Amino acid sequence: MAATEQAVEIRRRLAAANPAAFEPDLALSLNNLGGRLSGVGRQEEALAATEQAVQIRRRLAAANPAAFEPDLAGSLDNLGAHLSVLGRREEGLAATEQAVEIRRRLAAANPAAFEPHLAFSLNNLGVDLLGLDGPWEEALAATEQAVEIYRRLAAANPAAFEPNLAVSIDILGIHLSGLGRREEALRAEQEAALLKRERS
Repeated sequence: MAATEQAVEIRRRLAAANPAAFEPDLALSLNNLGGRLSGVGRQEEALAATEQAVQIRRRLAAANPAAFEPDLAGSLDNLGAHLSVLGRREEGLAATEQAVEIRRRLAAANPAAFEPHLAFSLNNLGVDLLGLDGPWEEALAATEQAVEIYRRLAAANPAAFEPNLAVSIDILGIHLSGLGRREEALRAEQEAALLKRERS
């Protein structure tokens, strides 16, 4: 935490003197600081740091989408998570939806590079919708897309992606159960449990 705070302090000073050269690095450090603050329960401070990272990356992405939209999507995912932890679920959902929108576009252009990130954001979207007690069908659709992507990735690289697939299938089971589709939910739970056992 102390090291990350020092990095932010240094990069804030550098970015004040030369924004073009140092704002991207400042945004990175702010993003990292948000994660560390959240990890020790300082949620309001984590949110503030991540909001600053999003603000900088949004500006950078507006000028150069190819270079900075992937980073913006990552910060938006983090922002959604911090807002949800603080009970600001509607705002959290909006941030996650923006991350999905960006990553869907990136993955369409370059699946190999961006499909894993898209699946991650779709997972988050499914969880965010679950936190709002639905809409269940919408939450299910997002999670089904994440599962579909992770299945394909795990088929090619089980060690890297089977853990993510298991998490997605777990979430899928929750959605199916909420929709009253008990047998499908049970099958999803069993598949997730099997994947976890195989990886342990």
